[in-house]
Amino acid sequence: MAFRASILTLYPDMFPGPLGTSLAGRALDQGTWSLEAKNIRDFATDKHRSVDDTPAGGGAGMVLRPDVLAAALDSVADGRPMLALTPRGAPLSQQRVRELAAGEGVILLCGRFEGFDERIFEARGLEPVSIGDYVLSGGELGAMVILDACVRLLPGVMGAASSGEEESFEAGLLEYPHYTRPVQWEGRTIPEVLRSGDHAKIAAWRHAKAVEDTRLRRPDLIERHGGASQAPPSGARRRDTKAKDK
Repeated sequence: MAFRASILTLYPDMFPGPLGTSLAGRALDQGTWSLEAKNIRDFATDKHRSVDDTPAGGGAGMVLRPDVLAAALDSVADGRPMLALTPRGAPLSQQRVRELAAGEGVILLCGRFEGFDERIFEARGLEPVSIGDYVLSGGELGAMVILDACVRLLPGVMGAASSGEEESFEAGLLEYPHYTRPVQWEGRTIPEVLRSGDHAKIAAWRHAKAVEDTRLRRPDLIERHGGASQAPPSGARRRDTKAKDK
C-alpha cells in the first residue's frame, strides 16, 4: 500500500513543490506515495471564508479557528497520525521520521498567523511538531521537510536498503566526512586511510571522525545517547567490507 500524505494548508499551490523532483518526485510518479493538499479555507462557513479571528485576551496577530480546523481534519482523518507544524511542538527526530515512514502515511496541518487555537490539539489528538528553533512564515516548508525525510525511507526510494544506515542521527552521531576524486585538490588530499584498501581501518576511522565531529558540533547528541560507542557500528563494518575502490 502506498504511503499517503494529506496536507491541510492555506496555500495548497505550494505543493508538491520540491517534493515533485528528485527521489521524492520519482517515487510520487511511480505511485510509491501519494500527496493531496487541501485548502483550509474551503472549510470556512461564512461568506468571507474566514479561517482566523483575534486572540482571546488581546494581543497582536490572528489565531486559526478550531471549528474550521476541525472540519478540515475530519475530512481526511482515517487513523493516520495527525501532526501540526508549530514552533511550540516537540523537535522532529530521525526516530519519529522512521516511525512515520513505517506506517500508512501522515496528515500534516500547516500553521499560519499566530498559530492554532489550543483546543484543537486535545480535541483531535494532534501531535505538535517543530523542525527547529526558529520561526517560519507558515508550516508548509516544515511539512515538506517531514515528507522528504519520510519518503526517502520508503522501500526502493533510495535503492539499496542499507543506504541510510550510517547517516547522521541514525546511531546518535553525525555522519563521518566524505571524500571523492580528485585525490589532490587545491593543496588538500584525501586522507590516506581512505585510500589504503583496509576496510577495517576505514570503518574505525569513519567511526572516530563521527564521534569527534559530534562532540564538536552537537554535544547534545552525545549527552542524549549516553556517550558514543567506542566501536564502529556493525552496519558500517559490513558496508565497508563490500565496498570497492574506484
